[in-house]
Amino acid sequence: MTTTAKKLKLGIPKGSLQDATIALFERAGWRIYANGRSYFPQIDDAEIECMLIRAQEMARYVEKGVLDAGLTGVDWVVESGLDVESVTSLTYAKQSRSKVRWVLAVPEDSPYQRAEDLEGKTIATELVEVSKRYFAAKNVKVRVEFSWGATEVKPPTLADAIVEVTETGSSLRANRLRIIDTVMESETHLIANRSAMQDVWKCEKVKNLALMLNGAIAAQGQVGLMLNVRKQHLDAVLQVLPALNSPTVSPLRDAEWTAVNTILEEGVVRDVLPRLKAAGATGIVEYPLNKVVI
Repeated sequence: MTTTAKKLKLGIPKGSLQDATIALFERAGWRIYANGRSYFPQIDDAEIECMLIRAQEMARYVEKGVLDAGLTGVDWVVESGLDVESVTSLTYAKQSRSKVRWVLAVPEDSPYQRAEDLEGKTIATELVEVSKRYFAAKNVKVRVEFSWGATEVKPPTLADAIVEVTETGSSLRANRLRIIDTVMESETHLIANRSAMQDVWKCEKVKNLALMLNGAIAAQGQVGLMLNVRKQHLDAVLQVLPALNSPTVSPLRDAEWTAVNTILEEGVVRDVLPRLKAAGATGIVEYPLNKVVI
């Protein structure tokens, strides 16, 4: 008698986050193979079944139980108003490792300086419900219209202002738009179906995913550093190190020497390493990190 293998149904965001998500999973230890025409990419884990879903729709299918878990922006979870469990935040985006912003933007040469100046005007956005709540909280009456895309080109002919997502603001500037306020910040979340999280096996699988994905994010931009130093120079060396946590100091066979192991920002190595050498460190080894689990 054969038993059916347990499977976690996992949603991968299709679109702008897709490549960044697949790259993150690879750093975390999972390889996802996405065929351009298939919505069911392969993954090298027999316990996971992937499906590509637009980030805007992820919460709907997770809440319904079509998916056990998925990755999507918290903006779309808030926009949907659906009841899903947020397992962890994962701060990565299409171009960077920072949060994105939904901003209120107007044409550069427009007279509008504040949200209150848009009374009675038309706002174009994909984030309709959040935008409505934003203006309602300010007691500003506007018409919020859903935008099917290319939102940046709509002012001033098709809309007076827009609420649009941005990482760097470069697209808005290229379209001669000026930001006047931030409506909300957003980042990617691993969300899960509440019933699925009551299943012991699925809950553990999802939490393990969260652990490894966060570890991969934490390792970005970090490197490990190993070195040896005579005990008489140890304090001088430790004062140079901007450690993530306290450096690990271990005795060596030669009682006069110790080994130091630490983690630091990759960008500071070029400045720190010469100072370590000058402070008495030797045998300095820099190595890359795949994951940092704290």
